Amino acid sequence: MTPMSMPTLVQAAVGFPVLLFTAGLVVVVCFWLLVAVGVTSLGSFDADVDLEGWGMGGVPVSVALSLLTALAWFLGVGASVLLVGLTGEGAVTGLLRPVVTAGALFVAWRLTCLFVRPLHRLFPDEPGFARSAAPDRRKA
Repeated sequence: MTPMSMPTLVQAAVGFPVLLFTAGLVVVVCFWLLVAVGVTSLGSFDADVDLEGWGMGGVPVSVALSLLTALAWFLGVGASVLLVGLTGEGAVTGLLRPVVTAGALFVAWRLTCLFVRPLHRLFPDEPGFARSAAPDRRKA
């Protein structure tokens, strides 16, 4: 096995199907740059999407999807580089790349669900993982 080189990493990042995550990561970086300069706000997507059913509620949608995109990109690139390192370039690698990338997306989703729980405390006005006290049903 040869050591990983920068062209291998770049090729993994811009190769199909990880290219979809790379494009998403570019959009996420541009969005956060716009937030940083004050052109848009952190909660600009909250009225449109509810991620509670996906297990990512409790934080602004932009935070959850940015985290999902970044994790999917890192896992997808890492898995692609590992796949090429283990199997080399060839037909088997070409067939396994979509499977490995889908697996990276699934793992990124599960990690995002795990990571947004502690982040909920930073966004108390967001609906989500707050557990309200159950109403007292006893008759007085």
